[in-house]
Amino acid sequence: MANAPRTRKKMYVLDTNVLIHDPNALLNFEEHDVIIPMTVLEELDNLKSGKQAVAADCRQAIRNIDRVLGDATPKQIEKGVPIVRAAKAAPLGTLSILMSMEHKSSHSLPEHLNDNKIINSLAELQTRHKSKDIILVSKDINMRLKARGFGVEAQDYHNDQLLDDIDLLPKGYMEFKGSFWDTVSKVETVQREGITEHVLPRQGELAKLNINEFVVDELGFVGRVSELDGDRLVLEDLHKDDLLDTEVWGLTPRDIYQAMALHLLLDPDIHLVNLTGSAGSGKTILALAACIEMTVASKQYKRIIATRSTQGLDEDIGFLPGTEAEKMEPWLGAIVDNLEALHEDDENMNASVDYILSKVPLHFKSLNYIRGRSFQHSLIIIDESQNLTPHQIKTIVTRAGNGSKVICLGNLAQIDTPYLSGLSSGLTYMTERFKTFRHGGHIHLQGVPRSVLAEFAEANL
Repeated sequence: MANAPRTRKKMYVLDTNVLIHDPNALLNFEEHDVIIPMTVLEELDNLKSGKQAVAADCRQAIRNIDRVLGDATPKQIEKGVPIVRAAKAAPLGTLSILMSMEHKSSHSLPEHLNDNKIINSLAELQTRHKSKDIILVSKDINMRLKARGFGVEAQDYHNDQLLDDIDLLPKGYMEFKGSFWDTVSKVETVQREGITEHVLPRQGELAKLNINEFVVDELGFVGRVSELDGDRLVLEDLHKDDLLDTEVWGLTPRDIYQAMALHLLLDPDIHLVNLTGSAGSGKTILALAACIEMTVASKQYKRIIATRSTQGLDEDIGFLPGTEAEKMEPWLGAIVDNLEALHEDDENMNASVDYILSKVPLHFKSLNYIRGRSFQHSLIIIDESQNLTPHQIKTIVTRAGNGSKVICLGNLAQIDTPYLSGLSSGLTYMTERFKTFRHGGHIHLQGVPRSVLAEFAEANL
């Protein structure tokens, strides 16, 4: 019997934006060789000391490279240092640094751009390693197009992409036409401490439900998945009218989706809430009203920390005059706008907002402030979180200390960060990763209650 043909070994060359997007990327290429061009190291070095959000990711990537290379000699680094991923695991693949290479062919790109330097080096590498596939990995689509045009294979970095279609992302609820109970063949209902629970077989459509997701039908039934156990599922019976009558800081939900979102926001056992939806669907105002209620009225939390991922914020904030709070205020205008909306019926709205800002422990902070800190008994609102990478999301969420809740708000249709898409956004990544987390919940808000004009614009522009 003939031996099966061996798979050609691949050499993956990482672009700078891949290491910024995921500083652990060099560990994710299995038995294949990973190469980092010297030009990429220089770019990381230039970006590591700035105030911009990518600086911390650059430093993390550099530390990971140093950890793998250890005390290897220059000859060993050129040849490739084995990548050990765990303390007792056998090494898989190698890591090497690619120096700028002399081009024997006259066919080369002008080297006034770093991208061109990298592509030229890869073309030369191809001529020297004909037995291996040389593949450029970059988040920059234009870089990939240039490489392909020059005869170098190129691909996107998808290791942290958990979905192939954004429509597969959980909405946080399942809707049924007519009566939900018409779809159920067997149910056991129990009363416990004033709570009605329905025990159902986990089959058919119900098998797709995750913990803390909702069931909604057209006849007014609303249930929340409170337990999942193998082949059974427990639904807590929630009264639709009670949900819609929930009032927090003068705000009541406009529809059942906002009501479900408020239910999760106010639940002390839920430590992470993701709210997604189009502009004007109520994400920020719901989060803000719930947070003020839980700090001022019920005093469950000590402070509210509001931050926002805005492209350019961390680069520009240093040039603005004033304190950190004053620098952040223009970028957190959405928070102030929603505070005004909560008090628009007051006799003197501006006085009410100023009073709230003076009495509520609400702090506007840059993302750089949150890195490296640990917050106890705090509510952390991350607005525009669709612009964060999976690694940035992880860095921020791991800052939540004892008794804290993280609320991520975002619209996956409005991503401003280069190299990010709806599928690779940190918000998508976290929503998918946390869908089975007992203390987490996600709601995709529907409609555009902001105004008739906004609703028409969202649908038609």
